[in-house]
Amino acid sequence: MPLPDFPWETTRLTLRPFRPDDPDDLDDLHAYRSRPDVHRYLYTEPADRADSEANLRKKSRWTVVAENEPLVLAAEWRATGRVVGEVNLVLRSREHRQGEIGYVFHPDFHGRGFATEASRVMLAVAFDSLGLHRVCGRLDARNTASARVLERLGMRREAHLRENEWVKGEWTDEVVYAMLAREWAARRDPAEAPRQAEAP
Repeated sequence: MPLPDFPWETTRLTLRPFRPDDPDDLDDLHAYRSRPDVHRYLYTEPADRADSEANLRKKSRWTVVAENEPLVLAAEWRATGRVVGEVNLVLRSREHRQGEIGYVFHPDFHGRGFATEASRVMLAVAFDSLGLHRVCGRLDARNTASARVLERLGMRREAHLRENEWVKGEWTDEVVYAMLAREWAARRDPAEAPRQAEAP
């Protein structure tokens, strides 16, 4: 499925594939993936350095959209040139044109709107480039900060699943947000579309 050429630019961020041989990418990825607070509501556990190295190599290969394989992009803050988080888009069903978005950002950069800014671009790609019909976001019901991101994107809260998963030794609730293509079309701003970075 066609994608705009990388990298993509938003107002403040450059969204691009992770660079497996870039020590700065490794340092920046490890800086947030090693933190217990980042993994509080995720399925994963804090990473050691070796885990982050393997994760970086894996993420750098996820640059196409294939069914149930995530497109994962580093979110680089252009003001500093450093990666402050990541966004992903997963094609859940080609037949039913269903997708899912996700994001993880370093807690030091929470509250600045980076996750919302980057995720808007992923919605634009999902609906405008890939022609998806519905995109969802799933999260632990206790993760209210993440829920606010999805609400700012205009996604609708569709479900609250009670104790539907056993995660890290406890039953957890899951909340599902979603948006349809026609809802995106009604609210989309052409300025939110991914812009290809200008050649140096």
